[in-house]
Amino acid sequence: MQAYPDNAFIAEQLEAFASLLDLSGASFYTARAYRRAAETIRETKAPIAELVAAGRAQELRGIGAGIAARLQELVETGRIAELDELDREVRPELVALGRLLGVGPKRMVEIGRALGVSTVEEFREAARAGRLTSVPGIGPQTEQRLLAGLDREHAPRPRKGMLLNRARALLEEIAGAVGGEVAGDPRRWADSSFDFAVACSAAEPKPVLDTFEALPVIVSVLEREERRALGVTVEGVPVELVVAHPSRFGTELVRATGAQVYVDALGELPEAADEESLYAQLGMPWCPPELREEPFRGDPPPLLVREDIRGDLHVHSTWSDGKASILEMATAARDLGYEYLAMCDHTPNVRVVPGLNADDLRRQGEEIAKVNETLAPFRVLRGTEVDIRSDGTLDLPDDVLAELDWVQLSLHAGQRQSREELTRKVTEAMRHPAVRALSHPKGRIINHRPPNALDLERAFEVALETGVAVETNGLPDRLDLSGPEIRLAVQAGVPIVVSTDAHSVRGLGNMRLAVHTARRGWATAANVVNTRPLAEVLERR
Repeated sequence: MQAYPDNAFIAEQLEAFASLLDLSGASFYTARAYRRAAETIRETKAPIAELVAAGRAQELRGIGAGIAARLQELVETGRIAELDELDREVRPELVALGRLLGVGPKRMVEIGRALGVSTVEEFREAARAGRLTSVPGIGPQTEQRLLAGLDREHAPRPRKGMLLNRARALLEEIAGAVGGEVAGDPRRWADSSFDFAVACSAAEPKPVLDTFEALPVIVSVLEREERRALGVTVEGVPVELVVAHPSRFGTELVRATGAQVYVDALGELPEAADEESLYAQLGMPWCPPELREEPFRGDPPPLLVREDIRGDLHVHSTWSDGKASILEMATAARDLGYEYLAMCDHTPNVRVVPGLNADDLRRQGEEIAKVNETLAPFRVLRGTEVDIRSDGTLDLPDDVLAELDWVQLSLHAGQRQSREELTRKVTEAMRHPAVRALSHPKGRIINHRPPNALDLERAFEVALETGVAVETNGLPDRLDLSGPEIRLAVQAGVPIVVSTDAHSVRGLGNMRLAVHTARRGWATAANVVNTRPLAEVLERR
């Protein structure tokens, strides 16, 4: 009987292939498809190799014909020929360094060949020896930029940060492997991350540093000292590892976590084994990482926690652009410990995705009623993410809106309108008697679309008049409202909805992003609508 590779090995090979695709400059979506396939295989309990051998690989979620063919090759031969070829052609250390310096993969490999170097140290030596200008296309200005990039203190800050979900996943993987704690921007749950760090406690640092250097995710180690190292990932992300002596772990974790202006304001940090001891020595209460952006004194409020959330008030299903049925979404939400879930599919005006008209919503209501019979006492709310049309009216008739349990507004088109026009449309729509919440008010897409010009102060005034809540949206590329904007809402007394905008069962996991974004805005459970029992949610207006 043939001995097949196990799921862990197959997933590891797909991950390696994805990394080399990244390094070779292949499409982001291609590499992501292989990573998602690897994740699916890890989560699958059945032997994947047997499914592959039976020609059933494409029955698995996210496995298309191309990935299935490589799985077939792997199961039959124990290897992927293209993986071996990429491994020979791509110079991972140089490519990772190139991304750090702002040089594309192919160009960095060309530079390496022209200089006759293949490692980071060889590249450094060539650069310091003045050999960069011998490479065709590199003049004095480019040489100075590359030299500055090699000096990390003077390296330019990347134009785009890494989205929070990816940043947390990256550092959680590294921290788990070395027995450390996530630090840097991701520990503060920043919207996008530029500074990545992991802090460890160890009397003997060498084993920890060795483990870090050997991690598959760390393509190259640029710097290594007695108690710290700087590694670079396949995406060119620099990750600092700090290995503190146990007596100083709290000190180094605080230093590695806070924004620089916050840490500087603390003054000279005393030696402490944990953060609580350090803050006590400073005569200050322990400060949640999310609040370590700007200096402040006094007691932090009791911030919102995930366990406070009783339900998710913004999810989608296959009725519009979701990937799961109402029953699947509701069952998953119930299993997360929620008491209720608002089904808020799109309306027709969105256009780029399917939208529900009045008849569709009533038919959907029949399906929701059946799901509620099945899952009682858990409750699915009949809801909608109703679009604001170009003329400022709502995209559903009043009689349909009056039937629903939860109506939230969204503006998908016209994000570039003037402050006056945008604010007029949104605030007029907020005055509709059926409306309960305003979704992703600023309309931003992190790294792609800036916030719109909506006058939040005016929107908050109308929210207080009408009882309409404002949302912080847990989609990783939205997180809208942002932390600072939520703080303005909290200070104004406007209620907050902390939702996921989930389009799949997996998307329900974005609640932690929404919760931590609310925490960055100093939100407590009392500020948040969906920390309340269902009866209170339905009685709000």
